[in-house]
Amino acid sequence: MLSEGKAVFEVGQAFYRPETRVARDLGVLAAAVYKGDRGSLRVLDAMSGCGVRALRYGLEADADWIWANDANVELQPVLEANLQGLIQSGRAKISHQEANKLLFDCYYREDFYDLVDVDGFGSPAPFLGSALWATKMGGLLYFTSTDGRTATGHLPDISLRVYAAYARCHPSAHEQALRLMIGNVQYHAATRGFGVEPIFSLFTRGTYRVMLRLLSSPCLTQKNYGFLGYCHACGEYKTVSWRSLGRVSCACQNSQKSPVLSGPIWLGKFHEPLFLEKMLSLAKQWGWFERAELLSVMQAEAFLPPYFYLLGEIGKRGKINVPPRNNLIKALVAQGYQATPTHLNPQAIKTNASLAACIELAQWLL
Repeated sequence: MLSEGKAVFEVGQAFYRPETRVARDLGVLAAAVYKGDRGSLRVLDAMSGCGVRALRYGLEADADWIWANDANVELQPVLEANLQGLIQSGRAKISHQEANKLLFDCYYREDFYDLVDVDGFGSPAPFLGSALWATKMGGLLYFTSTDGRTATGHLPDISLRVYAAYARCHPSAHEQALRLMIGNVQYHAATRGFGVEPIFSLFTRGTYRVMLRLLSSPCLTQKNYGFLGYCHACGEYKTVSWRSLGRVSCACQNSQKSPVLSGPIWLGKFHEPLFLEKMLSLAKQWGWFERAELLSVMQAEAFLPPYFYLLGEIGKRGKINVPPRNNLIKALVAQGYQATPTHLNPQAIKTNASLAACIELAQWLL
């Protein structure tokens, strides 16, 4: 038997990664905040595996009803064993259907959920649109991707097929992977006259997770859904609107290496600070201080540009030994810039300063 949070469970033949507990912790915190705000919480766990997420939503987020589904019928014994208490109390049921069939069936029966969790392996593309159909208006969607090579630009032709976007490789590609997911869901929502709002975006140990809120009106605009340009010559980033396509250049004016574009991707805010504040407060109340520290970092990076700078890149391009990250951040803030650590990489910073400005300040600090 294993334990995680308040859950005691067995894994059996199911796939389980203890290293990604942080994603489950944030999911539970978000669900608990939602329950506190709305007064009720119905959860659809479309790819339940051994049922640890469903169990934790019941025990820690106090979900009123949980539907734990996994297409693999061989997992029925372990799911029944782990969720036995919730099932006997009339708060949960299990099933073994293909996820998309389940999601559409919920729509046809008008059985909508406050939280739809789709935690699969590989690309989430087949479910990014269909999960919307089973979600209550104002409800939450929680997606997973483990297909990092596609979303980080190593397989751009495949990214075009699965995300309808062309992903290029660059130092900030882990953030790009999250924004590809958000952008794709935003597009699917817009086709139905809806929108989604990012609650938080998480990268941890090769896993990408985004929590979104379904809204009743479209949010997609030319400002928040466009392209990210990266210049391999000088290392600078820029956001590129649809109207600017065909007129993209870099200030370094390197004729051999014009900026490469990734997109379309989500360029808007990365997290919802007010919702994160409630999650942070609850994390402190529960004694989850490591999660509270993470949420504080996420709050700080919410409105910063859709990319980050690696310290190694600053050192390499400036031909210097990079000063400590916190010293560089303090120097940037003193110069009037916004700057913060990022949860995406411990050896990186997010800032609205240019890379050239970061290099200049780093040189001055030495």
